[in-house]
Amino acid sequence: MSQQPSVVLATASYDHTIRFWEAKSGRCYRTIQYPESQVNRLEITPDKRYLAAAGNPHIRLFDVNANSPQPVMSYDSHTNNVMAVGFQCDGNWMYSGSEDGTVKIWDLRAPGCQREYESRAAVNTVVLHPNQTELISGDQNGNIRVWDLTANSCSCELVPEVDTAVRSLTVMWDGSLVVAANNRGTCYVWRLMQGTQTMTNFEPLHKLQAHDQYILKCLLSPELCEPNRYLATASSDGTVKIWNVDGFTLEKTLVGHQRWVWDCVFSVDGAFLITASSDSTARLWSMSTGEEIKVYKGHQKATVCCALHDGTEPS
Repeated sequence: MSQQPSVVLATASYDHTIRFWEAKSGRCYRTIQYPESQVNRLEITPDKRYLAAAGNPHIRLFDVNANSPQPVMSYDSHTNNVMAVGFQCDGNWMYSGSEDGTVKIWDLRAPGCQREYESRAAVNTVVLHPNQTELISGDQNGNIRVWDLTANSCSCELVPEVDTAVRSLTVMWDGSLVVAANNRGTCYVWRLMQGTQTMTNFEPLHKLQAHDQYILKCLLSPELCEPNRYLATASSDGTVKIWNVDGFTLEKTLVGHQRWVWDCVFSVDGAFLITASSDSTARLWSMSTGEEIKVYKGHQKATVCCALHDGTEPS
C-alpha cells in the first residue's frame, strides 16, 4: 500500500484529463486520460480511497492510491450527461443526477442501479441532506424536489422561479438551511424545518441577487468553520463571492480567474477555498484574506470541476 496522501485534490477539464495535485506545492503528480467524454463532476469517497468522475453517460470510480489509468468500477445506466454525484456519509452508496431526467442511487458493493427517481427535466444538481435519508434535486425547468429515501417517494416540490434552471443546491451541514442558485444570478435561501413527520419543510428566508450573470455553483461552509457561516457563489462573471450567512452580507470577492468559475470546494475547516475555471486553472484561496495562494496549472482547456478531501476519514 502506497503512502496515502493526507490531502486529495483533483480537477477535471475539457482536455479529457483528470489531474491530481499536491495542494501545497501546486505540482501535478498524476494524470488520468478520460477520452470518452468530458467530466462534469468529481467527488471523493468519505474514506479517501476512490474518486468518482461523472461523465456522459457513465460514472467511473478511480483508485486514488493506485497508478492505474483504468477505473475500478463503472456505473452505466444513465443515458445522458451525469451532472451530480455524491456519497452517503459511510460510503455505502452513491447518488447521481443526470440530464436524462433521473436521480439514481447505486449500492457501491453491488453492481447496477438500486433506485431511480424521475424528475421529468434535466437534473443539474443533487445534494444529500445531512440526515442521510433525503436527496434534494434541482432541474432545468426550475423544479426543486425532495426525494424521501425511506418512503421511496417525492415528499416535496417547489419552483422558486418558473422556467429558470436551478443550477446548484447546497445544504448547511446541520440541515438548517438550503440554498438554490439559478441561471439569473439569484440565490434562494430556505430554512429547513423538520416537521412532525419526517418530511422537511421549506420556509423562505432570503432572496439574494448575488451576480448579474450565471451562478454555476453555490456552496455553504462546513461544520469546522463554525461559528462563521459562509455561502460561496461561483459565477460566469469570473468571480467567486463569499457571503456571510448571518444577514447575507458580502464578505469578500475572490478576483483572479480570467473566465467562468465552474466549481468550488471548501477545505474541511473552511479556511480555504479551491476553485475551477474556464481559464484552465484551479486556484487555492485564503478565506481570511481573500487572496489567491496557489494556482494549479497544467490543464490545456477549461477546468470545470474540482474535488478536495483534506479531512480525516470517518471513524
